[in-house]
Amino acid sequence: MWLTARVLEQRLFAFHFLHGTHEAVEAALDAYRNDDGGYGHALEPGLRGPVSQPLHAAHALRVLDAVGRCGGQRVERVCHYLTRVSTADGALPAVLPGQRGYPTAPFIPVVDDPPGELLATGPVVGLLHRNGVWHAWLFRATDFCWRAVESLREPHPCEVRAAVAFLDSAPDRPRAQAAAGRLGRLVREQRLAALDPDDLGAIAAAPGHAPGGHHLPHDFARSPGSLARAWFTDDEMSRSLDRLAAGQREDGGWPSRDHRWAPVPALETRAVVTIEALRTLRAYGRFVG
Repeated sequence: MWLTARVLEQRLFAFHFLHGTHEAVEAALDAYRNDDGGYGHALEPGLRGPVSQPLHAAHALRVLDAVGRCGGQRVERVCHYLTRVSTADGALPAVLPGQRGYPTAPFIPVVDDPPGELLATGPVVGLLHRNGVWHAWLFRATDFCWRAVESLREPHPCEVRAAVAFLDSAPDRPRAQAAAGRLGRLVREQRLAALDPDDLGAIAAAPGHAPGGHHLPHDFARSPGSLARAWFTDDEMSRSLDRLAAGQREDGGWPSRDHRWAPVPALETRAVVTIEALRTLRAYGRFVG
């Protein structure tokens, strides 16, 4: 973390594991904020350049949520930005056309008229609900997420993760539990999760990920309280966490599953992935030092 991470991730690391302050994290995050209420400047490492993008806003909200500061005028400004950039059905496109001309990860398409996507919308809506944020945009966005989640038939693993992020905090708990149960059956039937980490060759890596970039049970259930935890047996989850712990490299960090397309984004992504790995292990009671 001290060798290659950005100031933001260094302060997040300090907050989670070294008694750092939320004020320090917020100060670092402010460097990425734009006048339009959104965020840019490669906050999401795969999108370079200064322009605001929904994926950057989602990243900023995750940071604020992680330090217990997802509320107030700061989040109100983000919601105004999300309202302006959402599609007619209230959903968020992953990337707006203004990204064109700036370096962008090859697995993130930039198109002229991007559709709203569950990948971008689900985690944001779930996070805002979890923090008790209410904004007019949330009503249409929540309806979009329900339609998107309940229509999934052959999902990409990343879509499943976005769906879980929404369902874990959706206000209608019985509906969320029913949707999660159906989604869990799809995950197992379509072999979207590598249930045996010692035999990863048995299933293909997800499209867009580097070789070996399989999704394991802990990728869907980031904490024991997630609805996705019920999809896996105790033994399957234990082996998944063993694999996660064993993935730590000699320099202390974890590797990214994304294709390496440029040196700096790869380093920045590793810091984000490393904090996620440590937080997941700690959530399940594993010792992280």
